[in-house]
Amino acid sequence: MPFQGHTNPMLQLGDVLHARGLAITVLHATCLSAPDPERHPEFQFVPVPDGVPDHVAASGDVLGIIHAMNAAMEADESAVLRDVLATVLGDERQPPAVCIIFDANLLAVPKAAEALGLPTLVLTTGSAACFRCLVAYPMLHEKGYLPHQETKLDMPVKELPPLRVRDLFYTPPSHQEVMKRTLARVVEAVKKSSGLLMDTFDALEIAEVQRIREELNIPLVLAAGPVNKLSSKSIGSSLLDQDFSCIEWLDQHHPESVLYVSYGSLASLDSNEFLEVAWGLANSGHPFLWVVRPDLVRGMDCPDFPNGFEAAVHSRGKVIRWAPQQEVLAHPAVGGFWTHNGWNSTLESICEGVPMMCRPQFADQTTNTRYVVNTWGVGLELDGELERGNIEKAIRKLMKEREGGEMRGRAKELKKKVGECLKDGGTAQIAIDKLVNYILSM
Repeated sequence: MPFQGHTNPMLQLGDVLHARGLAITVLHATCLSAPDPERHPEFQFVPVPDGVPDHVAASGDVLGIIHAMNAAMEADESAVLRDVLATVLGDERQPPAVCIIFDANLLAVPKAAEALGLPTLVLTTGSAACFRCLVAYPMLHEKGYLPHQETKLDMPVKELPPLRVRDLFYTPPSHQEVMKRTLARVVEAVKKSSGLLMDTFDALEIAEVQRIREELNIPLVLAAGPVNKLSSKSIGSSLLDQDFSCIEWLDQHHPESVLYVSYGSLASLDSNEFLEVAWGLANSGHPFLWVVRPDLVRGMDCPDFPNGFEAAVHSRGKVIRWAPQQEVLAHPAVGGFWTHNGWNSTLESICEGVPMMCRPQFADQTTNTRYVVNTWGVGLELDGELERGNIEKAIRKLMKEREGGEMRGRAKELKKKVGECLKDGGTAQIAIDKLVNYILSM
């Protein structure tokens, strides 16, 4: 999938499997940023023409891009993808292919793989809780939880505790029917596969993983993460060049004193929200590292900072275009993370013991936020309209007040659990051993 939140865990999983002795060939779409083969000389990279029109690729509409990609790649019974796969399988210079691991959203893969007799495993790059929501999507519609209704937003979803209606996978009303059809096909593809891999770990989502095992009844359901910590590679694909000068800047600050702010690769703000965020950060009085990528503000190629902002923050704040996020979150100076709660960012923050200030926008982000705040207790939600006064209060609560300190303590306990699962004999290592043995038995 040509989105950073999907590319990174896939390539990191590839790195984990390569370290266990497997050869890795990566098939990748071409409509957006393709992975850089030079960063992974141990892999073979094969581009797959995806047929996404330029205007769709440039739109930033994630669901539209996924829909266009699947439609184009499935045309003529997956002929394009099948031809690429056949070429890979017929390459005598490479070891024989045992199976294909594909992103759950790439619905053209199962048919093409089946035509060639290639077993499939599915990787879902979200949480186990999020995948349970996807499986339950028909039930959520049948029982009236979806589509979202203003009067029911705080209604508990008793079948999926601790979620409320507002926490369910959000899709605009205009996309509801497309989403229903797409998710039904995703679940069907998983049920017909040889197994499901999820980028999570048992100590974090053991109940959710077990429920999925019971509901799917397929040969393998595995919590195969956190792949960002199992892998020797911190990144698989980067949207922009990472600014490592921020690490030297962090070195100059006291432990747990800096708020790291990043909305990931897809979430965005309108121009007024951007100004409120800028002044909220400036007025909070806390050091901050803020990632402002060129397309962060909708309708602008590069956002302008308000007059007086630079003078107000001086050396206390640093603004960069893109960060080496795992290194930033692991830095002792970072005491909090203002995040959109994409799963990669959420999991990386958990792995480094950093509490979160959550501002979800779409897709699985609302579900992730609910678990961060109410199940794991390692964050607070910044809801309602983005307003500088509320932003300032939330930052102080997270970074200075007792409630934030308690969240930090729970985050550190989760980090210890991550460390335990990564040890020899830990659950994550056992899961990867099980996966490798399963692959070799196919």
